[in-house]
Amino acid sequence: MTLRVEQERKHAAAVAWPANHEDLDLPAVLARLARISTRPRYTFMVLNLIARAAGHSNSAGPYVEEKGRAIPVRDWLSDALIPMAQRDVRRRAVIDQVRCDLEDKGMLPSDAAAAEQCIADEVRERLLHSGRTNVSRAVSDLVRAGFIHRHYQGYRVDHANRGAQREAVYTIVPAVQCALGKGAVGQPAL
Repeated sequence: MTLRVEQERKHAAAVAWPANHEDLDLPAVLARLARISTRPRYTFMVLNLIARAAGHSNSAGPYVEEKGRAIPVRDWLSDALIPMAQRDVRRRAVIDQVRCDLEDKGMLPSDAAAAEQCIADEVRERLLHSGRTNVSRAVSDLVRAGFIHRHYQGYRVDHANRGAQREAVYTIVPAVQCALGKGAVGQPAL
């Protein structure tokens, strides 16, 4: 099956599931993610983090306040998921590649502690970059599942497309909030 045919099949399946008008429970959320996403566990973690960032509202973004700083929601999600990347066996390969790259460019300090810190900083940057991509893919799966709506907010006007200094805003469907135990806005959690 070609990639395009597979994407169209998943889109058709998502359109057939209007999450706004149905009672969902946690097993139903997980079952739908298993059907739509190629990485349902990761996508479910992203959904939970978006719900956490949304707090008592139903929207997360464009920025999340953490330690007195406003961080774009996608960067906040990527940063929150970095511990998952640290368990990956490929991380050692990334560390070795960063070390080689820095040595080749002559950017590695001669002090061992400073060199390790430099390597750690560069590894973190690379993990954040790939994390942003992974978060975007997971959010696209959540949109296809009908669990969240995504739009962009920023410089000039809100818009359906990114660009022009706009940042993502993720709005969780009330039925999904209830399934996650967050409750709809203005209603107590079940």
